[in-house]
Amino acid sequence: EAARVLGLLPGTPIGASIIDAHAGGLGLIGCSVESVPNDFSTKLSLICGTSTCHMAVSKEAIFVKGVWGPYFSAMVPGMWLNEGGQSATGKLVDHIIDTHAATSSIKEKIGKKHIQTYLAELLEIMARKRNIKSISLLTKDLHVWPDFHGNRSPLADPSLTGMFCGLTLASDEENLALLYLATLQALSYGTKHIIETLLKYGYNDIKSILICGGLSKNELFIQTQADIVNIPVIVPNEKESVLLGAGILGACAAGYFKDMETAIKSMGGSGRVVYPDRNIQTYHERKYQVFLKMV
Repeated sequence: EAARVLGLLPGTPIGASIIDAHAGGLGLIGCSVESVPNDFSTKLSLICGTSTCHMAVSKEAIFVKGVWGPYFSAMVPGMWLNEGGQSATGKLVDHIIDTHAATSSIKEKIGKKHIQTYLAELLEIMARKRNIKSISLLTKDLHVWPDFHGNRSPLADPSLTGMFCGLTLASDEENLALLYLATLQALSYGTKHIIETLLKYGYNDIKSILICGGLSKNELFIQTQADIVNIPVIVPNEKESVLLGAGILGACAAGYFKDMETAIKSMGGSGRVVYPDRNIQTYHERKYQVFLKMV
């Protein structure tokens, strides 16, 4: 009856449905590069959109305060899934830009260029003018707590709100560029906070971050994540990791692979690696301590 309604031949194998972020994690976790450990339990998958999900798997059940799970075989068969997250990421970046006084004049000036590209270029110009080696150092007096829509992980407090420390009367495009950078840094400190919590409650080590979604197209965000968390970030060659995860399920259901692990490793592909800048580790560690004191 189901085959008739769906217009399929009787006996056609159907892969069971899966949560979109779980499909993204499935598509990401098989991505491998030679210079980074490939064990599934050493990877943290970031599925980025208006919010971000942080997906980690382990061979044993690990209960992490403030992080959802563990769920057995929810993403990778035979492994336990813990799912952290940030309630507003891409949405927060858009909010900071869209509500700033300088945004309309910038958009009129730059035409079809994406405003985030323009802001990244402006930050480089500002750093050169001030004889600063890294644009990260531009925000030494500007700090952001990014939970404008509550904290999903690791504090699990929906009542939390956002905060800026270090605001001035400035409202020009350079001010927007600094707020934009400080926001990207705050989101990355949030990822560091989640990773530290995973390690505190029993994860052995997280060796790499894999990233997909809208923010994976933002080079400054990717580099900032790597610099702050101090581990490599892998950007898969396959841009649609969620669709790839669904494809892995379909291929396995059709019997093309003997099991899900083989399907994941065979279809995961490769990617490029963004390494952290070791020269600014002390700076980010100091800013991270300020970040933790803001809550």
